[in-house]
Amino acid sequence: MYKNLAATLVAACFVVSASAQTPKPTALASQAPLKAAFVYVTPVLPAGWTRQHEEGRLQLERDLAGKVQTTAVDNVAEGPDAERVIRDLAAQGNQLIFTTSFGYMEPTLRVAREFPNVKFENITGYKQADNVATANARHYEGRYLSGVAAGRMSKTGVAGFVAGFPIPEVVQGVNAFVLGMRSVNPKAQVKVVWLNAWFDPAREREAAMALMDQGADVLSFQVATTAVMAAAQERGKMAIAFHSDMRKDAPDAQLLAITHHWGNYYAARAKAVQNGTWKPGDTWGGVKDGMVRVEHFGPKLPQAVRDEVLARQKEMAAGKLQPFQAVKAAIRDNQGKERIARGTQLTDEQLHHMDWLAEGVIGSVK
Repeated sequence: MYKNLAATLVAACFVVSASAQTPKPTALASQAPLKAAFVYVTPVLPAGWTRQHEEGRLQLERDLAGKVQTTAVDNVAEGPDAERVIRDLAAQGNQLIFTTSFGYMEPTLRVAREFPNVKFENITGYKQADNVATANARHYEGRYLSGVAAGRMSKTGVAGFVAGFPIPEVVQGVNAFVLGMRSVNPKAQVKVVWLNAWFDPAREREAAMALMDQGADVLSFQVATTAVMAAAQERGKMAIAFHSDMRKDAPDAQLLAITHHWGNYYAARAKAVQNGTWKPGDTWGGVKDGMVRVEHFGPKLPQAVRDEVLARQKEMAAGKLQPFQAVKAAIRDNQGKERIARGTQLTDEQLHHMDWLAEGVIGSVK
């Protein structure tokens, strides 16, 4: 997928003068810049999910300087508003449109049927079409690594997780987090609160406070703002940043950040449209692809724990560590049912349909 962009050479045309028999200079016709658009589910904040996609868009502009023209529309609610915005962007002549939220999947598919010559990329969705591709990052890999740090640092053995919606991607993250914790503290627990919203700073803070009141001394989250980080900072607890470095809001609380990186993917897909090699499909990149990593360690995390987490990350990049692989014992859900038999691991198809919570998670999928 990551192919170099071939330069487009337009055939030179010249007219031979009947009197002088001298050809006129060859003229190269310049290729018009590719028009690419992005749709964001939240405002472009200093940190978070949308910030990382905005950084990816900016990298795309740098990597393809003069060859691409981008547009971004932020704070677009999932549902009818999204369909209207996506349709408007297609009608405005954008040739490649990235829709960066799971809730944009169906609106993207509907608009794609109306504009068969436009290429669409839905981030976190799972349905493809002739002109619709999907992509996501293996966030759960970073979740597992952060769980190792949380397991080492928690004094109560209890972590809290503020979650948006109980879709497979988020369920994967909750489960990987508890499995990472339990790899170093077999009795660790994770209490989860579902908000059924991606962007609600007040409720994010409220959930974080409630989890700390229930004994959680390390917090993780999958929502759009830094409210959970700020709450942990205020209460003197610890937290795992997600999407971006959030030390500005939680300079003492942040243990590390799980970050995701989209620039290389966006540039590769834009190049594919330009050189005619774009195809629909599904991309799921992780640590080994550079799409996910743990970094931005905070002052509370001892060097020994940093080294341990980074060593696990190297193992993961080399394919030696898989969060959902049952190596020594079967992995069960929090109802006691065996979900991953000893000596096996989940396939991507099974991960895409994960609807259960692992042993050690206090909560349910609802």
